[in-house]
Amino acid sequence: MTLLQWFEKGMTFQQYVDSMNVNKDEIQYIFDQVKVEEQLVRKLEELKIKNWKVVTLTADWCGDALLCVPIIQKMMEIAQIETRFLNRDDNLELMDQYLTNGTSRSIPIFIFMDQDGNEMKVWGPRSSEVEAFVAEKKKEIPDKEDPDFQAKQIVVFKEMRSTFMKENLFWDSVMKSVEEKLFS
Repeated sequence: MTLLQWFEKGMTFQQYVDSMNVNKDEIQYIFDQVKVEEQLVRKLEELKIKNWKVVTLTADWCGDALLCVPIIQKMMEIAQIETRFLNRDDNLELMDQYLTNGTSRSIPIFIFMDQDGNEMKVWGPRSSEVEAFVAEKKKEIPDKEDPDFQAKQIVVFKEMRSTFMKENLFWDSVMKSVEEKLFS
């Protein structure tokens, strides 16, 4: 399938949010609360003439998606770039073309394309600041063989989601990282 065909297969942001079983309120909260600085608004508005589209590989259970999807959606609305969302596990043929480090099905992945469906930019799954935070938090999780692994993993992931909900520093780092990708 072409990128345009994948795009056509995807859900709009509202359809995606309506379909969610996990993190729905959190994504809506971040979307409603995130503010885009005027300087970035002006840059994003310059993208309107490009007629780009974005297809996003994601999943409602994903903490990185909880953080990135609403922020980037807000940016795309300013730029008047149409977005579509695909569940990663239902679209592995596309996902496997965008593996992180060539091996990992990390999400979210945002694939920016021109009006003809040519890939222009790819961003995801995290900004470098979020990556550093996640790597540090994951050090708190014991080895999988440890009897406390599952319980501690649940606690750490809950702490990360909570931090993503309230730390504007991470919100800003996502915006800055996407800005650098789009305008480089």
